Amino acid sequence: MGELKSDLVITGGRVVTPDGVRAANVVVDDGRITAITDTAPAAESTVDAKGAYVLPGLIDTHVHFRTPGLLHKEDWAHGSRAAVAGGVTTVMDMPNTIPPTLDPETVVAKAELVRGNSLVDFRFHIGADPERPEVLAGLDPEIAVSAKVFMAGHHTAPTVVRDPAALEKIFATAAGSDLQLVLHAEDDSLFELLDQWQGPPVSYAEYEQRRPRSGGIAAVARVLELVRRYGTKAHILHLSSREEADLVCAAKAAGLPVTFEVTGHHLSFTDADTCRGGARTRLSPSIRAQADQDRLWAAVREGEVGSIGSDHAPHTVEEKTRSVADSPPGLPGVQELGTAVWTGMRRRFDEPEDVSAARLAEVLSAKPAELFRLTGKGRIEPGADADFALFDPAETWMLSAHHVYAKCGWSAYEGWTMSGRVRQTIRGGRVVWDAATGTFGEPDGRWLTGRF
Repeated sequence: MGELKSDLVITGGRVVTPDGVRAANVVVDDGRITAITDTAPAAESTVDAKGAYVLPGLIDTHVHFRTPGLLHKEDWAHGSRAAVAGGVTTVMDMPNTIPPTLDPETVVAKAELVRGNSLVDFRFHIGADPERPEVLAGLDPEIAVSAKVFMAGHHTAPTVVRDPAALEKIFATAAGSDLQLVLHAEDDSLFELLDQWQGPPVSYAEYEQRRPRSGGIAAVARVLELVRRYGTKAHILHLSSREEADLVCAAKAAGLPVTFEVTGHHLSFTDADTCRGGARTRLSPSIRAQADQDRLWAAVREGEVGSIGSDHAPHTVEEKTRSVADSPPGLPGVQELGTAVWTGMRRRFDEPEDVSAARLAEVLSAKPAELFRLTGKGRIEPGADADFALFDPAETWMLSAHHVYAKCGWSAYEGWTMSGRVRQTIRGGRVVWDAATGTFGEPDGRWLTGRF
């Protein structure tokens, strides 16, 4: 009889495990990790990771892949290519599509559209509809374990919860259903007051001042009061200011079930970049001052963040070059996320490279997997899904438009010198991205909570 062979062995890399970083080989069978070992058993396939970190596949819990209805901006095929080129193997997609995913039926319909077109595994945030909060009651976790609440409106927001009574009803319903609320927490009414007084912003030099931190601070304070009242789990998205970070950290220290996300772009850019670059970094919430960015990086360093997301929200060049009043907020970012965070950490944190690698795995894999109940994801350990990003920390390169796989074809990071690069991405034990050849694998990603 011939020797039994494993499906895959990843050899020669520095493996980032929950117990630390060490030189080891990772053995894979049937799409799962079976061993982390100093030996290299016989295998049908071998991947050489020499010179690279073997990270758990990155998880981006905040993407807008625009399927269905907004396919001129992005589609799932392009979005998932961008994801795996950046080492991301699992995404969670937002509900603001056409039609929006506001009930189980539209979630299932979206999953049917995505199936066979995804290089990544996926899950969906259902949308919280203020007109139908009862949809969240007893929601099957096979459909969704989280619900997105838009407290502020922008170009693609399908339902904005402006009525305090409706917001309270959503919090009460979600608490009874053990749902995680994810919130765009800004107060539209404050922005409307400013526009009525001075008019909407007409230049990017004044954009941040016309969409100020006060909108976020007021909304976060309201969220924290509702969390205190109902015990609802709340995750505040794309938190942008130092005051908001302090409020959420204080609430968490007081025992409230609240966490927050920071984004790659709030860690990478400041309001000075928006003044210079205009629409490319027009975001909602706005990109803020250097002191705010410093506070967000401190939250990464101190382990205060619950997740780091890309808020991958592509728009066409034509849309982004409209007038200041009409240009939509948002930028592509899923492909750049891991490398941008790594680049920032290596420039800001005086720490050994292994410490940065472990931190990257914690904030971009382990924490989001735990927060959103992504079973089998986020950790390199026996029994976990065989999802990996092989990351070369030594490569330095300049990002340009020809590197971009998002359908929109542009990046806010064009011209940046990046530290580190994803060499290969493996999902379910199979290579889905190989940078050396520029090739992708099979688009057979799974709906993680569905019944497919």
